Amino acid sequence: MDIVQKLKNNQRRIGLTGGIASGKSTITNYIRKHKNIPILDADNLSRELIKPNTYGYKKILEYFGNQIIDNKNNTEKAINRTLLKKIIFNNSEIKEWIEALLHPLIKERMIEECSQYENNDTILLVIPLLFEANFKDICTEIWLVKCPVETQKQRLMTRDKINEKEAYEIINFQLNFEEKRKFSDIILDNSDDQNKWIDTVKELL
Repeated sequence: MDIVQKLKNNQRRIGLTGGIASGKSTITNYIRKHKNIPILDADNLSRELIKPNTYGYKKILEYFGNQIIDNKNNTEKAINRTLLKKIIFNNSEIKEWIEALLHPLIKERMIEECSQYENNDTILLVIPLLFEANFKDICTEIWLVKCPVETQKQRLMTRDKINEKEAYEIINFQLNFEEKRKFSDIILDNSDDQNKWIDTVKELL
């Protein structure tokens, strides 16, 4: 059976996505605080899937060797996620290899976790690379966070302590907003401090 077929057909599965530093975490935290629905986060699952002794961890070590180990946490021999991100960003071939390894694993794990909540009418799936990683088929609707590139840039520079050039490169690395809009059902406007998206969330959940 295809893993997607394991999903309960009449369950509402909202895929929340948006560009980096667009405000997904802010919206997720609001929903977590005010709405009693399960929330599954693809980034959290990704971290779980490369922990020491997991399948993903072993495959990454086979590919990179010990150079990818975080020396600061040498007792755990954990993967240096910051270094891994930098390598992926600068090498498209490695990026494709990592995505081919991790995206199917994340998707399968997310479907398994959805099944654990099969008695819940609604689940929120937070998937930053929803379109890029082809997760559309496990969502019954897609909510896209809208945010100006300039705001993304400022947030990213502050959060990751990087310069303007690096911030723009990371933002442009992802599929642009207009392309994502074509496949989205709801736009959550996080363009300013007015939190216009709150009214939309209240109306829909």
